Amino acid sequence: MKPISWLAAVPAVAAAGVAAHDLLQKKHSLLRNYPVIGHARYAIETIGPEMRQYVVASNDEERPFSRAQRSWIYASAKGENNYVGFGTDNNVEEEEGYPIIKQRTFSIMPPPADPHHGDHVRLPSAKILGGPRGRAKAFRPNSVVNVSAMSFGSLSSRAIISLNEGVKLAGAMHNTGEGGLSPYHRQGGELIWQIGTGYFGCRDEHGAFDLGRLKDTVAGAPVRALEIKISQGAKPGLGGVLPGAKVTAEIAQIRGIPEGKDCVSPSRHATFNDVDSLLDWVELLATETGLPVGIKSAVGDLSFWEQLADAMADGQRGVDFITIDGGEGGTGAAPLVFTDGVALPFYIGFSRVYRVFALRDLTERVTFIGSGKLGLPRSAITAFALGVDMVNVAREAMLAIGCIQTQKCHTDKCPTGVATQNKWLSHGLDPALKSVRLANYLQSMRRDLVKVSEAVGVLHPSLITPDDVELLLGQRLATPLRDIYRYQPNWGVLGEPWRSQIIDIMCAEAPKDIEHAATD
Repeated sequence: MKPISWLAAVPAVAAAGVAAHDLLQKKHSLLRNYPVIGHARYAIETIGPEMRQYVVASNDEERPFSRAQRSWIYASAKGENNYVGFGTDNNVEEEEGYPIIKQRTFSIMPPPADPHHGDHVRLPSAKILGGPRGRAKAFRPNSVVNVSAMSFGSLSSRAIISLNEGVKLAGAMHNTGEGGLSPYHRQGGELIWQIGTGYFGCRDEHGAFDLGRLKDTVAGAPVRALEIKISQGAKPGLGGVLPGAKVTAEIAQIRGIPEGKDCVSPSRHATFNDVDSLLDWVELLATETGLPVGIKSAVGDLSFWEQLADAMADGQRGVDFITIDGGEGGTGAAPLVFTDGVALPFYIGFSRVYRVFALRDLTERVTFIGSGKLGLPRSAITAFALGVDMVNVAREAMLAIGCIQTQKCHTDKCPTGVATQNKWLSHGLDPALKSVRLANYLQSMRRDLVKVSEAVGVLHPSLITPDDVELLLGQRLATPLRDIYRYQPNWGVLGEPWRSQIIDIMCAEAPKDIEHAATD
């Protein structure tokens, strides 16, 4: 062969070598699914900051998660340096409603001697789930940051395995979503089983709720609580939607539905039709399983919440936890009008529900869980300041295991294998690696929550109050959350006995000098 022929063959041989490497490696799902050409994405990402600075967009223009936010999640998940340099590039001077956390100059707590204090703190919940109502299996969650409801079906089997193994590593919890409890949820991570209007996994042959099936499944899985889904932020007022392209034979068998056809859950529950029958059902589930039982809902008309709080006021019946989902839209497939314009955004919706329960002196008897773009430390701190006890993360968890925000979740063509049932696309996702990345992300979230709490002068994010965060109106005005959301003096402040309990728990994990100071 002539020399020129050898030269011509070099690119082909090199491309073949790169392709072989990409197909065999497990670190990057995108490269396994799109060998060779997938490198273009990483090359463009590498020079992205320089291109955006002069040509395209800033780090904070993209939605629903900006490039800066995604970069923080990716770096955290990979265990890389997630700090930033040269100051913020957020438009603090002009953005209305920009939250600012107010640090304290002095605190009863001396600074920890270990600079890495908080890196591995488990950061448990301040409240015991089911404790106030005396549930047989009440417990204190080990993590205030947990994985939100995403069903097997909306996500691939490998994604579900990654999430469940990841929460096990991080000591967190995994919400099953309304699609039932699949084999992929059984990797050792603790579960909150969500029961939607379709009753998947606990329904009879006619689609009605089956208590016997529910009890049998609970007995054989690490289910710690049950969550009744009233509605969700992506499509409040509509039932869950799983496009037919995602309804495989396996999913059809798990859910008890026809294969290949759109799975649309009813918009409302058939087991109850008002607050009174809802609470009867809650008490039935709690009595039969011993588990804490809560509800999840987006917020629209407040009459439901007022009726619920009134019915709980006498202490005879009640939900153990309330998960409030923001109307900003989430992982679910939904009509555009619902994603864009139905149900209140999280902070407004949550503060209104909290007010309803605070006026009736019920906030210490319920665990409040927030969901809706709260998987970034500053957003979560704002939620904690308003009275949230724990946060659930969904899209942020997807990003941690490889999602690149192509927004193809509803098409079954997710290029990284996270939100698809396409076996070729999902094969690129390696649970052994991605579970570690999820655990890293969850721990980074908890670490930053501990660090911010320390800056505010408290031991735990649940001790941060509405007076510790202000919203900016450009450079003209800064208003505390308490005034913005019309909170009364003691609202958003963790009460007893939870306050004393969480201080004792955090002191037990802190250096001795902090322990003595914090309890003085």
